[in-house]
Amino acid sequence: MEKKYTWHKLADNISELAFPVSNIVEKTVGGRKVCLVLYKETLMACSQVCPHAGGALAAGYLDASGNIVCPLHRYKFNVQNGRNVSGEGYYLKTFPTQVREDGIFIGFEENNFFNWLK
Repeated sequence: MEKKYTWHKLADNISELAFPVSNIVEKTVGGRKVCLVLYKETLMACSQVCPHAGGALAAGYLDASGNIVCPLHRYKFNVQNGRNVSGEGYYLKTFPTQVREDGIFIGFEENNFFNWLK
């Protein structure tokens, strides 16, 4: 079954997202707080909290491979697929992004368990 998404506009262009030096920023879109990551000119999105202990991922950093690193316990996650690459077995919720002519969008899956998380 193909996943269906509700798309929410983040900005007209990437410069409006105002990424700090860390290239990680927290934004609220569609009533949800998300973490946006810019790595090698690729925009990715994930949950704003670490699934291990609830650390604010926007306060973390990107490692040399583009993984987001939690500031609390240094758990690392691949933002493209949510895999925990440091081996602890957790999964980070990720969201698809699209850069279109009419702006930059994030998709939230319809009829999904995570819809109640806001």
